[in-house]
Amino acid sequence: MEEKPTSSQPVINCHTHIFTGDHVPPHLARTFVWWPFYFILSLPLILWAVKSWNQVSDAIRFSPIYRAGKRAWYKFSIWISRTWVLNILQWIISTLAIVHVFYILYDWASLVFEPDESVVNDWILLLREKLEEWNILFDIQSLFLKGLLVAAIMLFFKSGRNFILFILKRVWSFFQLLPGKMTTELIERYILLCRFTLYKHQRGVMAKLKGQYPAGTGFVVLPMDMKYMEAGHLSRKGDFYEQMKDLAALKQDKDYKDVLFPFVFIDPRRIREEAGFFQYSFKDGQVSLEDCFLKEYMEGYRFSGFKIYPALGYYPFEEELLPLWKYAADRGLPITTHCIRGTIYYRGRKKREWDEHPVFEELKSDGTPAPLLLPERKNEEFQLNFTHPMNYLCLLEEPLLRKLVGKAQDNRIRELFGYHGPDKPLDHDLSQLKICIAHFGGEDQWSRYLELDRYNYSLQLIRNPDRGIDFLYNRQGAYSPAKLEQVWKYTDWYSIICSIMLQYENVYSDISYILHNEAIFPLLKQTLRPENEKLRKRVLFGTDFYVVRNHKSDKQIVTDTLAELDDEEFNLIARENPRVFLGLSQETQ
Repeated sequence: MEEKPTSSQPVINCHTHIFTGDHVPPHLARTFVWWPFYFILSLPLILWAVKSWNQVSDAIRFSPIYRAGKRAWYKFSIWISRTWVLNILQWIISTLAIVHVFYILYDWASLVFEPDESVVNDWILLLREKLEEWNILFDIQSLFLKGLLVAAIMLFFKSGRNFILFILKRVWSFFQLLPGKMTTELIERYILLCRFTLYKHQRGVMAKLKGQYPAGTGFVVLPMDMKYMEAGHLSRKGDFYEQMKDLAALKQDKDYKDVLFPFVFIDPRRIREEAGFFQYSFKDGQVSLEDCFLKEYMEGYRFSGFKIYPALGYYPFEEELLPLWKYAADRGLPITTHCIRGTIYYRGRKKREWDEHPVFEELKSDGTPAPLLLPERKNEEFQLNFTHPMNYLCLLEEPLLRKLVGKAQDNRIRELFGYHGPDKPLDHDLSQLKICIAHFGGEDQWSRYLELDRYNYSLQLIRNPDRGIDFLYNRQGAYSPAKLEQVWKYTDWYSIICSIMLQYENVYSDISYILHNEAIFPLLKQTLRPENEKLRKRVLFGTDFYVVRNHKSDKQIVTDTLAELDDEEFNLIARENPRVFLGLSQETQ
């Protein structure tokens, strides 16, 4: 059969989500806000409130009274803006209201926290003295009127609200904690879930995704299993198996069967707890699935690969995962893994075994090796120890995998890989494992790569473009734990991921989520240059729908990408590379 030219092959979005609010645990706010306030920010409660508000607001918006009132308000407000005397009067009244609200909030905050000693606070007190002397600042006695005025300004006057918060943050350092960047991202995630919780089933979300692309576009759909992240119990409707049943039904649907490429989510704790999830046998280093959930979905429903999310509280090289990764490597099945700092991560307490890395080492003051210390204590920080791209070297590099296999509690692991001791190579390894390191580490790591102009390991892609960083060995060719430590602690993730892609032919990375940021395109175009022959063939197009929606819609991301990349570059990452990653032949579509 004659092969279709690349440009006529359909686009494949390699990173999308269609799970609903039911699949997310209720207490995402845990570790962001103090106990017991994260119970108030319970996700089901917020989703219920948003649904109720939408129903009420829709009823009001389409009522004749609202439409008549909206027209009357417009005519009144435009009349004021076109009458210069009234316009000035409106500005004066608004300014006075903002000043009064500021001092009301100042007084309320002073009852709880002593203002910081600062020049700003001195000027605030001096200004108050003058305003009272000029009879501009009124003494409002009614608590009801104070509350009404505060609510009106803080809810309906954005510029006034921003000004008030700006000043308060400079008077009380406490206010600088609200809202921080991660808290803001959590709020945005709540808003996103509220947008898509209107759909009771994944089919509705999938229809919204598909409708933004030309007919025939393919979608890799990545489910989530958040049972073990210690953020509360999921409802019955949010059960992981129900989520997977919905995906299997979509895969069988005539409208989606040729364009949907669903993955199965893998969490080693589910393998540990549920015997029916993953059962296997092996012969001569080849793994076969026995009757189990994974066999039903991978070989029955023909799911396309595996999805993992280590930030939920596990390493990608946990013992329970090793035989499954051998099964995937034997068959060329892809694994997509989360690799970016995000708001979805383990919410429980840090466990003792997470204080040190299971494989990597560092040198103590006396020059002897010890397990690499992982001193991060906050959840949002120690999630990066699970997400770090160097963890995949523990699967791909035989000497590091050998350490894991040697420590395995299940003797079948040693038999499977052919373990003969710490000093002898394994009979079978995972060097051919097909992995997509999603989000390419994050746009912050791309910026960090460009900023690190004097750090040796962040210059290796330029000095050694065919290999990048040599992770394990020093210049004398000896194994170097100290080098691994240095790269882990100080090297940008863009350099690390590119180096792994250069050294292992089945390692890819997608640009999902970070694609919303137009600042990445110069470095992306450099990565895709013809002289970067290996790298350019490992980059995958993906958007991270619907998680990215708080920045841009998918159709805008596609439009922006087409404007920044030429046809050859776009066809490479959106058509050609995804087909190789998914193991699709040129004749299948």
